Amino acid sequence: MSNVASSLDTANAFKFLSGKIGEDRFGSSPIRSAYFLLCSTELQPAFDGLDKFTSSWNYPNQNDVIYSEYGAVLNFRIFTSSEAAVQRGASMNGNDVYNNMAVARESYAHIDQDGYSSQLLYRPPIFSGPLALNGTLGVKFAQSQAILQETWIRNVRCTLVV
Repeated sequence: MSNVASSLDTANAFKFLSGKIGEDRFGSSPIRSAYFLLCSTELQPAFDGLDKFTSSWNYPNQNDVIYSEYGAVLNFRIFTSSEAAVQRGASMNGNDVYNNMAVARESYAHIDQDGYSSQLLYRPPIFSGPLALNGTLGVKFAQSQAILQETWIRNVRCTLVV
C-alpha cells in the first residue's frame, strides 16, 4: 500500500481528506491525510488482521466517519461495498481476484449535461378497471461520468488465500 500511495504522491495527486490528530480517548489513534480505497466487503476480515489498520470505530472523532467507511491503512481510507468488482476464480490457483480502486480527489467527476434538467415522471394507478391497476414512477436526466486524471487512479489487485 505504501508503494501505491507513493506513486499517487509522485503523480502530484490530491488527497481527499486531511489528517486527524489523536485525542485523549482510550483506543483511538490519529488518522493520516488520505486517498480513498474502494474495495469489496469480502476483504474486511483481511483488513482486520493488518498491523497498520485502524478501524473507523477507533477514529478520534466519530463525526469524521463517512458512510460505508470501514477504516484506514497508512494513507488510505477504506470504503467497502458488496458491489465491488470481483473476478471469481481468476487467479492461476483458482482464487478470486479483487479489483480495489485507489483514487485521488479530482481524478474522476460526475458531469451534468448543459441545457437539460431532470424530470420526475409519475402516472398514478387507474382504478377504473382490472387492466390499468399499475402506476409509473421514474426519473429522466442527462449526465455523464468522466476520468479527469487517469494517473491518479490505481487498480490494486489482490487475492485471498483460504
